[in-house]
Amino acid sequence: MPELPEVETTRRHLAAHLPGARVVAVELLDPRAVWRPDPATFATRLTGMDLGDVRRRAKYLVVDLRDGDHLVVHRRMTGNLLLREPAAPPDEHTVAVLRLADGRELRFCDLRRFARMWLATPAELAALDRSLGPEPLSPEFTAERLASILANRRRALKPLLLDQRAIAGLGNIYVDEALFAAGLRPTRGADTLQPADVERLHAAIRAVLEQGIRNEGTTFRDYLGAIGQPGRNQHMMGVFKREGKSCERCSAVILKTRVAGRGTHYCPRCQR
Repeated sequence: MPELPEVETTRRHLAAHLPGARVVAVELLDPRAVWRPDPATFATRLTGMDLGDVRRRAKYLVVDLRDGDHLVVHRRMTGNLLLREPAAPPDEHTVAVLRLADGRELRFCDLRRFARMWLATPAELAALDRSLGPEPLSPEFTAERLASILANRRRALKPLLLDQRAIAGLGNIYVDEALFAAGLRPTRGADTLQPADVERLHAAIRAVLEQGIRNEGTTFRDYLGAIGQPGRNQHMMGVFKREGKSCERCSAVILKTRVAGRGTHYCPRCQR
């Protein structure tokens, strides 16, 4: 599913080309793509609206609207948001289209049909913000802040790092890669980490996310950036999707197991 680097890549593309555009029509090919308000009201309120800044919070994409409200998009497992030029050929699995005054289209595509978009008031957006943990690439996410998140938590590292209330934006791919980079077993108890472990994990989280953004995301199957380009980060994996292959550090065989119901990849030698 799109995680922080994929959403940030899309945000950067849209932020360069979307602000100032006006929505002249909304076509909902699958009304389930809209969470709230109801699909008819959603389409009516967006039609004629000018689009403003494009922001990201965790895995959510936020487009500011002229009337002070916000268009929020959560891509879930297979959602893509594509900005297409006039007369561009159709995209598969399109569930909604925002037609812009200059002829371009903002297409919401979703194979699995779990992705959602909705309109949020400033108060609703603030409530969403409060429900999420710190942004891992923000200045406030220090090693000391990470230590406070992990302290006295007996949960295994993997599910804790996936908890959006603890740290915002991390998902299965980048948690596995960060734990590998830090040399920490995914099943290790969060409260057992020593200060040096926390320092390594903090640096690893930031490094794998920054790498993912530089490579415009990770594409194993569905993810595309806003201009339709696949990511390149899948070629940089240390453990994710590499089960049965040799670890490039120590030559041990990469293993795959399940931790808290999630497929989890690790090196049994590097991550003791």
